[in-house]
Amino acid sequence: VGVINVVSEIMNVLIGFIVSVYVLFSKELFSGQCKKIVYALMKPDHANMTLHITKKSNEIFGGFIIGKIIDSAIIGVLCFIALSIMKMPYTLIVSVIVGVTNVIPFFGPYIGAIPSTILIMIAEPIQGLYFVILILQQIDGNIIGPKILGDSTGLSAFWVVFSILLGGGLFGFVGMIMGVPTFAVLYYIAQMFINQKLERKKLPTSSERYGSESYVNDEGEFIECEEKGE
Repeated sequence: VGVINVVSEIMNVLIGFIVSVYVLFSKELFSGQCKKIVYALMKPDHANMTLHITKKSNEIFGGFIIGKIIDSAIIGVLCFIALSIMKMPYTLIVSVIVGVTNVIPFFGPYIGAIPSTILIMIAEPIQGLYFVILILQQIDGNIIGPKILGDSTGLSAFWVVFSILLGGGLFGFVGMIMGVPTFAVLYYIAQMFINQKLERKKLPTSSERYGSESYVNDEGEFIECEEKGE
């Protein structure tokens, strides 16, 4: 049964690889066909809006996936270098675990650190190992991770954490990974809708201009006031 399962998985991987090659080879044709169908079924303004959102969603998801791959690769390499310098056991296995679990935004490094620490401490209980992994987590969580995720999705750190918690609570492991780009797409759509409403009312769209002292008068004019110092 084990041999049959292994062969079946290998066949699935090969079939998936072959299909992906054909899909990538004909992606321009598929894109044109989908675009033709959208224009045939929708009004021009609705069709253009749908295509714009689809293109933006592709950019967000693509940027997020590439960003997480780069982020995870950096953390895996840093972990391998640090453990090799300190001559820790299971260096390669631990580096792979840390790199793979790092795909989960924010919480991934902590998930990978727990089994890695247990694995190494079984062979050689060195307290300094936990410190090294903790330092790597802090570098990823506070410097590398937010920089890459922020650039690829356009979300602030708060919304990144919020989307991870929401996606994980609703859909588990898959939700923790895909929650950030999905929320980024919804955030972009809501932002675009709000900005269009503001532009029709001839109001500024920048959030920074809506300070505590700024307001809109009864005639619909935006009054921008600087905050008074104490």
